[in-house]
Amino acid sequence: MTVTSEAKTAWKGALTDGSGEVTFVSSNLGTFDVNWKARSEGSASVTTPEELIAAAHSSCFSMALSHALGENGTPPESIDTTASVTFKPGTGITGSHLNVNAVVPGLSAEDFERIASAAKTGCPVSQALAGIEITLEATLA
Repeated sequence: MTVTSEAKTAWKGALTDGSGEVTFVSSNLGTFDVNWKARSEGSASVTTPEELIAAAHSSCFSMALSHALGENGTPPESIDTTASVTFKPGTGITGSHLNVNAVVPGLSAEDFERIASAAKTGCPVSQALAGIEITLEATLA
């Protein structure tokens, strides 16, 4: 089965003084504001394309890691992943750093790191982001 997810953006104005709204169509989760100032300078109240990519990357990686740990016979009790996606105006998206902390009974730190590294490579969002550097910091709690 193939699943297609949709989001749409309505933008008004020029890049630097315009703004837009991103709507999650598939999940009906609502609308989020976007603008260049937030993207180039940061914001605590307006999202950015990079924050949306970070959400996709952290959730996809967590799913890939959970699957890999289950396949290893060591299913996780919990996985907490933060993805930090970096944007440099004039250059573009330059990287994504995954920071994962997991509780996995019966698994050594070495095996966890090996499995997490493989999950990073196998994660479909990591594969879609193959044009940027993806780094991983994996901690077994």
